[in-house]
Amino acid sequence: MDPKQTIYNILNRADGVVSGETLSAELGVSRVSIWKHIQGLVKSGISIASSPKGYRLTRDPDSLVPWAFEAWQDRIHYFHETGSTMDEAMLMARKGCADFTVVVAQRQTCGRGRMQRTWLSADGGLYFTVVVRPDIPMMLAGLVNLAAAVDMAALLRSLYQVEACLKWPNDILVNQHKLCGVLSQMEAEGDQVAHINIGIGLNVNNAPETEAPMATSLKAALGRPVPRRAILVAFLNDFERRMATFDPRIVIDEWKSNNVTIGRWVRVITFKDMVEGTAVDVDPLGGLILQLADGTSQTVMHGDCFHC
Repeated sequence: MDPKQTIYNILNRADGVVSGETLSAELGVSRVSIWKHIQGLVKSGISIASSPKGYRLTRDPDSLVPWAFEAWQDRIHYFHETGSTMDEAMLMARKGCADFTVVVAQRQTCGRGRMQRTWLSADGGLYFTVVVRPDIPMMLAGLVNLAAAVDMAALLRSLYQVEACLKWPNDILVNQHKLCGVLSQMEAEGDQVAHINIGIGLNVNNAPETEAPMATSLKAALGRPVPRRAILVAFLNDFERRMATFDPRIVIDEWKSNNVTIGRWVRVITFKDMVEGTAVDVDPLGGLILQLADGTSQTVMHGDCFHC
């Protein structure tokens, strides 16, 4: 086991201060080496208080470092700063990483949303990508994206009693303000999915509304800071259960029951086109069915959707 992880585990089990001498004996290294490892842990984002008597782990429910996740720690890859968790996850996926490998970052310098738009990724938000390897045909891949949004919205409602609603294809709104976005990238082998990377940006303790007036955060909605780790663990547990028994019909039904898009006049913009109409339903693959002004119907499978 990595020395830093061993030190973290010892401090995590302890009720109080652990002396440098005790740690030195446990690891079989000098106290100077223990001090260097402690400094490395602090630099990585773990809060450890030092005193003449030794070291004490400061409990931080907001910490996103892998060792704080217990059952999930072997699948968590933490970056204090990275360009994009999606890019990091794609590299890992192509190298054969395990199902439900998770990349999480304190902040992103090149976070992105749909249509290559910038996703504001300041300290305090929850930015992560999950690599999933479902045994499904490519045509159902879009429903995995919807499922992730459904599960995130459901846990926000149950854990924090916020009125989290779904906007096609993968936004979560609170009082018509954007709280969360979901983005996916897929690679295939033949007609089957090889892996899908689900990237999620959730505004938690950051303040996106200072630069994007139609955005909001959990902190703004609740009037208090919210520990991010509990959100991520709850989502991963729920989403893993979802994918173990993936049922497209259930995904569609649950998305429709909590959406705010169907019944509205919308404008959907893709890289090549724009279409307007009344959103009347979603099809079995997650496409949005529009009734156009001339009475005809059109289904759009992707794009940026604006409520008019």
